[in-house]
Amino acid sequence: MLRCMLRAKIHMATVTDSNISYEGSITIDQALLDATGILPYEQVRISNLNNGERFETYVIPGERDSGQICLNGATARKGLTGDVIIIFSYAYYNEAEIANFAPITFQVDSNNKILKRLNQPL
Repeated sequence: MLRCMLRAKIHMATVTDSNISYEGSITIDQALLDATGILPYEQVRISNLNNGERFETYVIPGERDSGQICLNGATARKGLTGDVIIIFSYAYYNEAEIANFAPITFQVDSNNKILKRLNQPL
């Protein structure tokens, strides 16, 4: 049996921009992608702490160390610049993989720079 588990999380990220004219997605600073292992075009779920919106989209890489978190296309309607969001990535794991599993989770500051890792692998 496979179980869908949280694989990675960027906690308390601040939306830096929105671009309604873009075809879709969320742009995330490449440094945050590297830290969490989230890949370009990977599906993510977003939770907006300011308005309660939850939505799914895919990732495109932003400039490294820019702090960029940009809602693009239709997702630009789900939040405003300055909103605080949580970015979740999920994956399927079998029972053996779950035994030694822990998600990669980071809290970031208001400039989207990593403050700390929220948990450590088992």
